[in-house]
Amino acid sequence: MDEKTMVDDVLNNMKAELTTYQNIITETENMQLRQTIQQVRNNDESFQYELFKIAQTKGYYKPAAQATAQEINQVKTELEQ
Repeated sequence: MDEKTMVDDVLNNMKAELTTYQNIITETENMQLRQTIQQVRNNDESFQYELFKIAQTKGYYKPAAQATAQEINQVKTELEQ
């Protein structure tokens, strides 16, 4: 398995884990447990972002094109309705 594939796998797994953490956080009543999970999530988000930046630098990841001002305004208008 090449490095790009491994990085992609880790990033995809992190994305799934972050979604799971969010679901757990919204369903956790115990404040201490909730804060602990939030901290774990924050740490994982930081790790994911650092790995993303490395992948981007190595050319493993090409971000989508920037949204135009018109596209942003269209989405904003739709969400405000």
